[in-house]
Parts: sequence; structure tokens; C-alpha cells
Amino acid sequence: MEKKLKMTGHDERYLTGKLLLATPAMGDPRFERAVIYVCAHDSKGAMGLVINKALAEMRFEHLLGELGFEPDGPSLTPETRFMPVMSGGPVETGRGFLLHSPDFSRPETVRMSEALSLTGTVEALKEIAQGKGPRDIMFLLGYAGWGAGQLDTEIKQNSWLVAEAASALVFEKDLERKWSLGITGLGVDPAQLSLEQGRA
Repeated sequence: MEKKLKMTGHDERYLTGKLLLATPAMGDPRFERAVIYVCAHDSKGAMGLVINKALAEMRFEHLLGELGFEPDGPSLTPETRFMPVMSGGPVETGRGFLLHSPDFSRPETVRMSEALSLTGTVEALKEIAQGKGPRDIMFLLGYAGWGAGQLDTEIKQNSWLVAEAASALVFEKDLERKWSLGITGLGVDPAQLSLEQGRA
């Protein structure tokens, strides 16, 4: 049975399963041009993963090696072996998350949507090291968190734009383009974004 996050997934007031795109009004430099996948959002707060910030010089195979999981060359694709480890956010930076396509599941996997699932265990990494992983995958350390009403306030202050979490955008390999692709997908010219947007 798949684990369920405490979230209100079908309440339109909440943004579970959506993307947040930072605007120039975002005052926190840690989230400049950030793209965040919202894993949970309800009246008690929100939790999400920054999906376009890589940790410098850390590759997935290095992480597997540190955990004692020797990557199995014949079955682990080079794309997965050398993919960057992502900085998911400033909270609990030693905690890991796998955001992936739904063709991989463990008992603790949370099915976020038809296209995305979330798994957070070391045992899952062992299977991936053996080449048994999903088609699309991203490994992230840490997450972004908001207290009750905090994210809602930031959105009202124009710090974030909200977009659908298309898997093609979530797993876009060019991290530098991910933010601009998300903004363009909303019909907004990234060059025209300004601090005054929506403040009439």
C-alpha cells in the first residue's frame, strides 16, 4: 500500500502537485529563479522540492558510493550514473528524496500524479544502483518548507507564479532553462517580469 502524505490534494485552495516559479519579487537569494515542485500544501503549511539547483560537483554515482552501493555498470545507464544530485532546499539537507516517473514503486512511494511519484528511502537507491530504477529520476537533498499560511502570503506578494507540473519540464536536463521554460509556458516573457508585476 502506498504511503499517503498528509495533504489536501483535491482542494483547489492548495497547490499540491503544482510548480512554483520564483519571480523577481522573491527576496530570498536562495530561491532566485527557483522552480519548486510542491509535494504537500494544506492549512498547516507546505513542503516542496527545488528541482533546478544542482549541488556543485556531486554526481549520483558519488552518492551511491558513499552509501556503499556500487553502481552496476551494465545495468545503470550513464545518464543516471552521472546525473547531478540536486539541492532540494535549505531544510534537512541530509534528507534525500527521489522524484521519479511512476514505473517504479516501493511500499513507501507516494503517487503524486499520473506522471510523478515520490520515494524517500535508502533501499530505493540500492535498487536503482542495480539498474532497477524508473525511466525518469531526480535525486534531491533537503527541501523547502513553509509554515501555516506562509506560502499563500508569498504568492499574494507576487513572489511565486504557479504552473502545472508537466513531467517534461520537471525532468528537463538543462537546469538553466527550466525556469524560463516554465515562465514561457504560462505565456509570460521572462524578460518582462518585474517587481511591479501584478501590484496595481
